[in-house]
Amino acid sequence: MVEKWPVTVPELSGDAPRGAYVYVPDEARQNPWARYPVLYMFDGHNVFFDTDATYGKSWGMKEYLERTGTPLIVAAVECNHGAHGERLSEYSPFDFRAPEFGPLPGRGQETMDWFVRAFKPTVDARFPTLPDREHTFIAGSSMGGLMALYAVTAYNRVFSRAAALSPSVMVAPDRMKRLLVEVPLERDTVVYMDYGSQELARHPAVTKRFAAVAGALMERGVHVTARIVPGGEHCEASWEKQIPFFLGTLLYER
Repeated sequence: MVEKWPVTVPELSGDAPRGAYVYVPDEARQNPWARYPVLYMFDGHNVFFDTDATYGKSWGMKEYLERTGTPLIVAAVECNHGAHGERLSEYSPFDFRAPEFGPLPGRGQETMDWFVRAFKPTVDARFPTLPDREHTFIAGSSMGGLMALYAVTAYNRVFSRAAALSPSVMVAPDRMKRLLVEVPLERDTVVYMDYGSQELARHPAVTKRFAAVAGALMERGVHVTARIVPGGEHCEASWEKQIPFFLGTLLYER
């Protein structure tokens, strides 16, 4: 079951609505005492339904979770679709220059503050969650993957595990490196990272940066799973194929 409703993020986009999506296992209807870990995700319109997805293809999370009987709640929020780089701005922790838009302010902190202070309490109040840090995860792809890395480090008190698929690691790399080195991290932090081999073939500089981010996390004692996906591309169809890999990491011994 996926419940969808409109939400606003006043700090970012005033009273303009965007979709919130929450998947709850069907078994919750039969077992009112059951409680589940929660995976928060970015670009929520691309997570569940092809009809809502930007390019007509979603991750197919609902079908995968139902088919496998995975005991997990997934809560996702639609991005800002503004024509002036609003998604990039909201999904970057740092100011940066986007080739197609020029300088953009990094509003990732405001985005995560809203997730933590408004969206997570709403999800915990309305659905049968395990709200503690141990059972609270976050995931995303591309700029959402960068935000997943940011969230699990800068908001490590809230999120214990993250999955970053094709993360935009070239955005403000020096500031991201400083964050990874300096931010306090719990020793049980888990991070899954991947990149498609076809992506890296077109952007060879990303390989070095991807390895540097994984290495910095490992040096901090984070439990890192890093993969280069054979034939992987930068698209939802490719990320859908990685669901068993990153969920296996996020749910390991949970």
